[in-house]
Amino acid sequence: MPRLIYSLIFLSLLPFILLRLLYRAVRAPAYARRWHERFAFGGDLRAGGIWVHAVSVGEAIAAAPMVRELLQRYPQLPITITCMTPTGSEQIRKLFAGQVGHAYLPYDLPWLQRRFIRRLQPRLAIVMETELWPNLVAEAKRAQVPVVLANARLSERSARGYQRVSWLVRPMFAALDWVAVQTQAEAVRFADLGVSKDALQVTGSIKFDLQPAPELLQQANELRAQWGERSVWIAASTHAGEDEQVLAAHRKVLKQRPDALLLLVPRHPERFSGVARMAREAGFTLAQRSQGQQPGPAEQVMLVDTMGELMLFYACADMAFVGGSLVANGGHNYLEPAALGLPVLSGPHRFNFTEISELLAGAGALETVTDTDSLAQQLLIWFDQPQAAQSAGTAGQAVVKANQGALQRLLDGLARWLN
Repeated sequence: MPRLIYSLIFLSLLPFILLRLLYRAVRAPAYARRWHERFAFGGDLRAGGIWVHAVSVGEAIAAAPMVRELLQRYPQLPITITCMTPTGSEQIRKLFAGQVGHAYLPYDLPWLQRRFIRRLQPRLAIVMETELWPNLVAEAKRAQVPVVLANARLSERSARGYQRVSWLVRPMFAALDWVAVQTQAEAVRFADLGVSKDALQVTGSIKFDLQPAPELLQQANELRAQWGERSVWIAASTHAGEDEQVLAAHRKVLKQRPDALLLLVPRHPERFSGVARMAREAGFTLAQRSQGQQPGPAEQVMLVDTMGELMLFYACADMAFVGGSLVANGGHNYLEPAALGLPVLSGPHRFNFTEISELLAGAGALETVTDTDSLAQQLLIWFDQPQAAQSAGTAGQAVVKANQGALQRLLDGLARWLN
């Protein structure tokens, strides 16, 4: 009965969901394409194998090492990856090209999920992190498809949200066959929501198993060499309300470091043109990656308005601010810059990555800033004290290496359904 009520509510809201999709398509035309896949028609589905669901860009990147290992270990099992966003779709295609099938996940109505699963006939469903839908799980169980939540994370804030609709989600959580969770604290939250303790295992975060490719490091070195001897910092995955603060902080840095270069990477592609306009109106000289421009001595900001190049530009920087943290979005992946040996800055809103950020902060690899002034101040401290910056970066790399091994534990757990 709870799932029936949920489905009826979802169905009544579907016209508004489609209108919102149309609105987003005005700003990002990719949302106007492949609508039929959201109704379980079409898509490149490779039946009889492994189904991985990664909602968007971050989850697709996190899933990549697991998917590559699964392709090697089980070459007889095709893999299909679903997502929800055009940026996630673009990332999946960039990471795997034709190695995997790919489609958008249908809307969470029972007959759509049933049609999708009937077409895909997966041997195993692997959902990345927290992207669970009641009808998805229920229809998978109806079709006797095991459902695994991989690299699972659940913040206190998200857990409270789920508890408010526990009448709906408890059966969903109870139906999961295995939850490979990142930390013990999160395991407790999952258990409180109904996951069987026998189905819970703390495996750690596979994001620690990040290994920057030598080719990427070489490309970064070649790019950086073109910019000359400059002080370079990156503001990555910034959200609305942060770009203004980042640019204001960069203006303060420029007063003491006139050669400083900011690599500005907005989180969402529909914001690229607006951020470019904001930077120019604020008086900054600007180079844009999408136009093939390189920052010369006169350019103060390089806008990275492309997809899938964040790690490359992390590797070009001396230090990193990770966005989504000066505004209440909960932060983004702090391990990518840490793995490259960069000292890391974050705003106070880190609830999506509490445990990881605390590990890095405890090691002296991450500093918290609260506003424009403190961001500029910490940047200047590290620019003026390169040994301190290097020590922080080395500490971050040590944290990443000390916590590796989650990928192997995850793969060992998945083997029970795949061997």
